Amino acid sequence: MQHAYDEQLATNRYYDRNFQLAAAKILPGEYYVSDEGMLLVTVLGSCVAACIRDTDSGMGGMNHFMLPDDGGRDLTGSSARYGTYAMEVLINQLLKMGARRNRLEAKVFGGGAVLSSLASSNVGARNAEFVLDYLKTEKIPIVAKDLLDSYPRKVYYFPATGRVLVKKLHRVHNETLFSRERDYKDRLSGSKLEGDIELFV
Repeated sequence: MQHAYDEQLATNRYYDRNFQLAAAKILPGEYYVSDEGMLLVTVLGSCVAACIRDTDSGMGGMNHFMLPDDGGRDLTGSSARYGTYAMEVLINQLLKMGARRNRLEAKVFGGGAVLSSLASSNVGARNAEFVLDYLKTEKIPIVAKDLLDSYPRKVYYFPATGRVLVKKLHRVHNETLFSRERDYKDRLSGSKLEGDIELFV
């Protein structure tokens, strides 16, 4: 059985005709790392995505995560441990593929108050605060950010150049984004993080 805390490598690969590039779509709880000049795409509501790249090699990746609701603002509890894990999975994969920690830069997006059921618990704000604090602690410079507010975003990330396009979705025509984030939130709240996470660096 898949554990909700297992960040999954995104498997939705396709060819983006608009940008004429191989692309990967990152869903909630997924990440992807590429050194092939690909396009990484995600749609964010209350979740956040960190886009991290090695500025020399152009290798980079993106994650898409949300802190589990621990019922309060305990930034040292299981919720923060999960956020740390989601970030470390991405960073460790970059390092494994040859990126250098001292050359990493980050761009962060999301954390919107877009679902009334999540807005009341400040989920988006907690996610945004977490990702900023984490990157500051890890001394990874944040060179761009678009966080908070009340709209969903579609993010196009080109790791080879570091370019990002953010499309603000003022009208979402289908419920897919919201149902994905709700399902992901339910998955997170239904599982417990036991002990410490072992990281492979």
